[in-house]
Amino acid sequence: METEAELIWSVLFGAIGLGYFIYGKRQRAILPFLSGFGLFIFPYFMPNVYVLVFTGLVLMALPYFIDY
Repeated sequence: METEAELIWSVLFGAIGLGYFIYGKRQRAILPFLSGFGLFIFPYFMPNVYVLVFTGLVLMALPYFIDY
């Protein structure tokens, strides 16, 4: 992580991803499970803060808008 903002956003998205991951595992819902896993992993590969926030918001919104 290069800046403090990247670190803070990564921790925030990781915490939300943990919630999605646990919910998906307990409910046996594949989309929240994969979205939570994606929220764990993606901050390591983002080049800047803007892409990090945009991707995190998209991954958080996917289970809401796509009813699987």
